[in-house]
Amino acid sequence: MDPHGADHRRVIAFTLNGAEVAHPGGVSLLHALRGDFLLNGPRFGCGAEACGACHVLLDGRSVPACTLPVEGVAGREVKTLEGLGTRSSPHPLQTAFLVEQAGQCGFCLSGIIVTAAAFLRDNPAPDEAALRAALEGHLCRCGSHNRILRAILRAAEEMRA
Repeated sequence: MDPHGADHRRVIAFTLNGAEVAHPGGVSLLHALRGDFLLNGPRFGCGAEACGACHVLLDGRSVPACTLPVEGVAGREVKTLEGLGTRSSPHPLQTAFLVEQAGQCGFCLSGIIVTAAAFLRDNPAPDEAALRAALEGHLCRCGSHNRILRAILRAAEEMRA
């Protein structure tokens, strides 16, 4: 075992942003994503599943990565903000957030955007109340909520067109 408690005899295999990867486990998914896979999208906010900054898509569902052990994603598909789109072909949500200037510091946006992607997949024509309810677990300390809502509704409209 290493200092983090990972047992190197067992390797956890999963799909990360479309690529097959492996990790020794023994840490949270967030720790592995940021520290070992060098992905900066998911953020550490509270460490208690209360702020939404760490959310990723797990088999298409938005989940907190801060308390989820790597072992919990074995054989599954994980997608972070980096896996939604590319610089040359951004996801409609990424474009809408830029157009609406929906972020200030940007700390919360990764979790909000991946949650919005899962929400819009299941609810392509949401009303604002449903969207607010879907984002209830996400905190934006800069107060950009109105711009964030406008950006997601813009992306929903664009995705339907």
